[in-house]
Amino acid sequence: SLLFITAGSPQTGFTGLRMTVLGQPGSWSCQWLPVLILLLGSGYEPGVEGVTHYKAGDPVILYVNKVGPYHNPQETYHYYQLPVCCPEKIRHKSLSLGEVLDGDRMAESLYEIRFRENVEKRILCHMQLNSAQVEQLRQAIEELYYFEFVVDDLPIRGFVGYMEESGFLPHSHKIGLWTHLDFHLEFHGDRIIFANVSVRDVKPHSLDGLRPDEFLGLTHTYSVRWSETSVERRSDRRRGDDGGFFPRTLEIHWLSIINSMVLVFLLVGFVAVILMRVLRNDLARYNLDEETTSAGSGDDFDQGDNGWKIIHTDVFRFPPYRGLLCAVLGVGAQFLALGTGIIVMALLGMFNVHRHGAINSAAILLYALTCCISGYVSSHFYRQIGGERWVWNIILTTSLFS
Repeated sequence: SLLFITAGSPQTGFTGLRMTVLGQPGSWSCQWLPVLILLLGSGYEPGVEGVTHYKAGDPVILYVNKVGPYHNPQETYHYYQLPVCCPEKIRHKSLSLGEVLDGDRMAESLYEIRFRENVEKRILCHMQLNSAQVEQLRQAIEELYYFEFVVDDLPIRGFVGYMEESGFLPHSHKIGLWTHLDFHLEFHGDRIIFANVSVRDVKPHSLDGLRPDEFLGLTHTYSVRWSETSVERRSDRRRGDDGGFFPRTLEIHWLSIINSMVLVFLLVGFVAVILMRVLRNDLARYNLDEETTSAGSGDDFDQGDNGWKIIHTDVFRFPPYRGLLCAVLGVGAQFLALGTGIIVMALLGMFNVHRHGAINSAAILLYALTCCISGYVSSHFYRQIGGERWVWNIILTTSLFS
């Protein structure tokens, strides 16, 4: 048999191998074991939290990540695409594969934060915005753009600006930009446990009434407040302490799941009962026809096929596109194993919610590990239905989803 191994790119931070075995369906069991051992020993731990230890006064890097509309979190853009305070040379952070798939675009910011050192209204930068830049900010605020920063792998989110609409006649439409941010960070010992940003006591800077040829002068400021907490681990915080920025649409509703499962079981039972009754009636009619034929005068006559006899000639007929059928079946079996693995890992608590892209990285790794399942299922079924072009079958199975 022939073994193909494809390695992942080291620039992405992912060390994955995809294996395809060309040979008899059952000859791969001893060949993929060294690859599995290599992958497990590559240091990938999806649930391990990268904790950074600080000393008093150590710099804490704040990364700006992305902006996007609140009601469509999948639509994201780089934070520095907006006219905001930006360094002269943008230095990006190297991202893992899961962070890239999650749409992260982390870059260093101008915020100077030091561990356990409070800051009171420090100037970040001065800006002069033209009418086009002001209009860009206005559109972002009207579409409820949010921003996401990252401090020690802790995401902190807030809105770019403030919009107020009131009255019908006369109608008032006010747009304001948040030019001051209050950062609140909690620590325990030498580790950061919680991070948040607030604009509770801040007045937004109005963006209304600007003439086309006029420039708008802005001064961005920020404050940092540190407080000690008795919580030792980030995962020990009470639910809801993260602010619940996005609506919780992915909570597990066990009552709905149980209700759906009961309905599915009832429907399957009803269909099974109906099919069994139809099949029993057909069998009884077949037996009655045979008895009537044998007790007759012996004349041979063709009894027309009816009921379940209609499909007796199609049971052993091979499909016209057997290669594609087997490839789809193999990829489906791989996805079933992949989804089951992710669900089991999530239920066991192997994913850290503070680690960006952990589930995406685990999905890619499991996809590489479960490729042997798709190859085996596809080749085994292809051999059963009399397939001859097994090389084409393996190639189609490997590239059908990739």
